[in-house]
Amino acid sequence: MVQDLSNPFFQSMANGVQTGAEKIGATVNVQDGRQDLGAQNEQIDAFIQQQVDVLLINAVDSDGIGPAVERAKAAGIKVVAVDVAARGAEAQVTLDNTAAGNLACTYLADQMGGAGNMLLINGTPISSVQDRVTGCKQALQGYPQITIVAEQNGDNGRAEALTIATDMLTAHPDVKGVFGINDPTALGATLAAQQAGISGLVIVGVDASPEAVAELQKPDSMFRATAAQDPNTQGAIALEMAQKLFAGEALEEQSVLVPTEMITRENLAQYKGWQ
Repeated sequence: MVQDLSNPFFQSMANGVQTGAEKIGATVNVQDGRQDLGAQNEQIDAFIQQQVDVLLINAVDSDGIGPAVERAKAAGIKVVAVDVAARGAEAQVTLDNTAAGNLACTYLADQMGGAGNMLLINGTPISSVQDRVTGCKQALQGYPQITIVAEQNGDNGRAEALTIATDMLTAHPDVKGVFGINDPTALGATLAAQQAGISGLVIVGVDASPEAVAELQKPDSMFRATAAQDPNTQGAIALEMAQKLFAGEALEEQSVLVPTEMITRENLAQYKGWQ
């Protein structure tokens, strides 16, 4: 179960699960949560009726999905959270989102010259987003001359970020930088700045998605960097963990963190990208 299949990040995650499943002869049923907690609740209830063996869940609401996870476990289903925490899951594999936010905002602050006003475009109530924001704000503690003059929640998508960033830039035309909690958000902010006739901003995101790579290839783009994530590997690791739980084996780690790194124009040529 993924948050939103229209986002290439989650399609890559599903690809990782599918590839791993083919190797062990498992059948995969991928469901699109459409960023809707109610939809994910219904999908879990359907999985219970179908008597699936394991559930890999990329929750749209880390805490709100808890009761549905408990229903699945009560039905004998092994539940592993992927990319974001899911209350009640027996194990989880996530990216080091705190590090991603820290790296992204350290880069942003350095590119801003260590001073000035910035915007922070937040997202939905999931652990990955919250951890990225925490990491960003931790990094900014080392830059006392940088001020977040506005912070607003989006829906993790480009269209919503375009609207939000347009309003934020209208209210705060003097900003020098923008942190978007993922690439669609940061790219939406980039488009907003372009449409507003603003230049010279430093905009960074998280994911290192194909769209972000394409934008980084433009030498004059205000989108300057992104903290790399590996959704494909996450999906594959989650399936391995679920397989062990299903077999009654003990896990070496209940929680696995996948590391991250900054992708900029300077090292873009060495970045392999998503699978």
